[in-house]
Formats: sequence, C-alpha cells, structure tokens
Amino acid sequence: MNMYDIIKKKRDGLELNEEEIKYFVEGYTHNKIPDYQVSALLMAIYFNKMNEKETLDLTKAMIDSGDTVDLSMIDGIKVDKHSTGGVGDKTTIALAPMVAACDVPFVKMSGRGLGHTGGTLDKLESIKNFKVELAEEEFRTIAKENGLAICSQSGNITPADKKLYALRDVTATVENISLIASSIMSKKLAISPDAILLDVKVGKGAFMKDIESALLLAEEMVSIGDGFGKETIAVLTNMDEPIGFAVGNALEVKEAVNTLKGKGPSDFHKLCIELGARLLILAQKTSTLDEGKKMLEEVISNGKAYEKFLEMVKIQQGDIRSIENMDLLPEAQHIIEVKSSKDGFVKSIDAEKIGQLALLLGAGREVKDSDIDLAVGIELKKRVDDKVRKGDVLAIVHSNNMDKAKAVEKELKKIIEIGEKNKIAKKLIYGEVTRKGKRLY
Repeated sequence: MNMYDIIKKKRDGLELNEEEIKYFVEGYTHNKIPDYQVSALLMAIYFNKMNEKETLDLTKAMIDSGDTVDLSMIDGIKVDKHSTGGVGDKTTIALAPMVAACDVPFVKMSGRGLGHTGGTLDKLESIKNFKVELAEEEFRTIAKENGLAICSQSGNITPADKKLYALRDVTATVENISLIASSIMSKKLAISPDAILLDVKVGKGAFMKDIESALLLAEEMVSIGDGFGKETIAVLTNMDEPIGFAVGNALEVKEAVNTLKGKGPSDFHKLCIELGARLLILAQKTSTLDEGKKMLEEVISNGKAYEKFLEMVKIQQGDIRSIENMDLLPEAQHIIEVKSSKDGFVKSIDAEKIGQLALLLGAGREVKDSDIDLAVGIELKKRVDDKVRKGDVLAIVHSNNMDKAKAVEKELKKIIEIGEKNKIAKKLIYGEVTRKGKRLY
C-alpha cells in the first residue's frame, strides 16, 4: 500500500477502504507522509466526496490516532453537547448545570474561540482561578463526584484531526461535509459519552449559511453517531443574530448566570430549555419534550441549576465570589451607548459582523496564539423585530481602548438595521435530525 495509489483512487472517484484510510491517517499523524501528498488527497476528497462508510472509517481512524477517555465508572447515561459555533453562544455554561441538576451526568471537553466565534473555555476563564486544564483522572473524578465537568481537550485527543484541520485550513479544503463531520464527531466520541446533542447553527454568523447545507452536516454527524452506537440528535438553530444580548467573555458569563437564575434573555432561555429537554430524553429521564422542559424550568425556579453551577466553579477552583457578586468579573474601562437615530423596527442584526466587531475590541483571537481581553465586548439592547424610538439605546460597547470603542460604535449603527417591521417572523429552531430522519418546523 502506498500514498500515490490512494490519491489516484480517490482522484478517480472510487471508495477508499478502511485499511487505506487508516494507513494515511496513521502515516500523516506520525510524520511518515508529507503534507503535499495529504493535501492532494484532501483536494480529491473535497471534489469527489466520501460516502457514509468512508466517513465513518475516517472518524474511527482519527479517534484511534490518540488517547480516549474512559467514563464507564460514572453512573447513568452520560451526555455531551456540541455547537458548530456562533456569536454570543454561551449555551454550554447555562445548559450544562441545568441538565446536571436533573441528575444527568454532563461531561464535556471544550475548545477555545478562534475568529469571530467565542470559546466556552475562554468564557469560563473570566471567573478568577477557574481551572480548565484537568488531567484525565482529575476530569473523571470531578465528573463522577459532581455529575458535571467542563475542561479543555487533552493534548493527545485526536492528534490526527489537529494536523488535518491545520492542513485543510491552508489548502481551501475546509468546506467538505464529510471532513467537517468526522472532525467534530471524532473529538466528541473520543471522550465516550453515551449520547450526543448537536446544536447546528444556521445563518449569517454560522459556518453553515443556509438550511440545506446545515441539514447535510447534521445528517452526516447523526449517521456517524449512530454508526458508533451513540444515540445522537442534531438541532438546527438560528444564528442570523447573536444569541441573547451579550457578546464577549465576561459579559456572556453574566448572562448565562442570570439565565440560571431565571432572569436571562427570552430567546437564550428558550434555546437552553429546548436543547436541555432533548438531552433529558437522550438520558432517558423523560420520553417527551414537554416533560423535559418542565423538569428544567423546575431546577431553575428552585435554584438547583444555579447551585450546580456554583458547585462546578468551586470544584474546578474558581472564585465563587465573582459569581455571587458578578461586579467582581472583569469589567472594561470605557462604556459607550449606541443610540438609534430614528424610529422604526430592528430589521436585522448581522451576527457575523457583530462577532467581528467583538474581535476588533479584543474579545476573540485572530490567530490561535492571540491574547484576548476577557472584559470587552458588545451588549445588545434590542433584538430583531423589536420596536425602536429615536434616541433608544441599541447597544453598549465595552472596551479598554477608546479609539476602538468609537470605531465599533460607528459600525454598530450600520449593522443594527432600523426600518419597517419584518413581514415574516423569525424562528429560533428550524428543525432537527435523528436516526429516524429529519424534520423541519
């Protein structure tokens, strides 16, 4: 077996077998196959695609390229949730303790932000001393004791994916459904959850801009989960505008904590409840969405969800005083209100552009090693379809650089479009995909 024949086979549109896929993944991981040959194969895959079996075999090979985490000592059906990336997406921070408060183990190895999409770990590090770097045994112990653990991905989890993604990024081969799906699912499956919920973002601020491409990705990922014997549900959610009001690390932590107290934005609260109800079904705590929603509303109203979050912060060495008094979280020096110049309705708020402005302020990373400012960001005060009067505050800019704050203020007035009321009401959830098929709402 050699790489030339594998490239030629895929170039000609033929199916690669399990041994061939394993050969190139292992060889590239251990630096036995050069970049230029793997680049050629990735381009062949990009144009000729992979079928269901090839995608499953690629996922398995990437999992086998590194360590896996055994969570079998934790009682109950362990669930995990993954988002394909969005602006203002602090969902895990609120959703995880809600679900754990319903006695469902929630275990997650998460990532950092890159570009205009934020990372859960960066947000959690807004909490002083919060420990996201956990050794595998420590991660398992915390998950077993608390039923909830969120930490960074181990350095040797799916090393093949890290190398392949970096190469895809510089060879214009990122946008292939099989490569995206296997990349996401290999990382999820390496930590051995019993069931997986996928939040597939759709819209201006998402990787998938339209429902059709989001459906293809959702179906591919659900198929992979099913192929590994893990019940998997994918939910397609709106990312034309940011989730909730807050965009920026400490700002999003505040909003997530307020949501756990029952005081969060209505759209974000609803999203957490919808996703959480599906996780409770996956964990066999209920068989219906309505019952699952009631359970989640109950743990919010009785304070158990908030207490579970405090337990996680404490056990991962974070300073709970900054949660009990959120004025202790990082705060920016400059606060600027952005006001409307006319009456009307909010027609649109481009999520991607909002994310890019937050990036300009320092809330995100332009490259992997960039430093981020945990205090800065944008706090929206209006959402799409809201009525606006001249002089109303549309958004608040939180910045540690006045020149950047002024530049962002100017751009926000263009991005938050004011006009006539939209004729078609926006949707929060577009549909879902399960092993039984797809359904659009």
